[in-house]
Amino acid sequence: MDLRIMGFDSPLFSTLQHMLDAADDSEKSVSAPTSTYVRDAKAMAATPADVKEYPNSYTFIVDMPGLKSGDIKVQVEDGNVLVISGERKREEEKEGAKYVRMERRVGKFMRKFVLPENANTDKISAVCQDGVLTVTVEKLPPPEPKKPKTIEVKIA
Repeated sequence: MDLRIMGFDSPLFSTLQHMLDAADDSEKSVSAPTSTYVRDAKAMAATPADVKEYPNSYTFIVDMPGLKSGDIKVQVEDGNVLVISGERKREEEKEGAKYVRMERRVGKFMRKFVLPENANTDKISAVCQDGVLTVTVEKLPPPEPKKPKTIEVKIA
């Protein structure tokens, strides 16, 4: 709100206006997303995945057409976050050839999944076959029910 419109032209009110404007600017810069966040968000949005739960495991299925195993990275971060990432590179152009249409996606891709508590992060396998990456995370066995503890009653 501009205080000068209301007829307040004194130095005190102009200082107050300046302080209000500075507060608005600082809020905008704090809430603005970083370029890294925007890049990661785009990479995640462009990488669709299916997740299946079986009695003994979780399976993550991601289409990866044309990628070699060296282009794909599967990691566990922070103890329970499964990260599937990589990069699809553009083919080298051959002399005399030019693109008429380019629709296949190139660039970095990434997906993050928070694993459930019963996921065994020590038993994860990843297989890429026919352009489909399948990551299997085994489940931990259910905890055994606690047996009741009997306490002997002593007579004093």
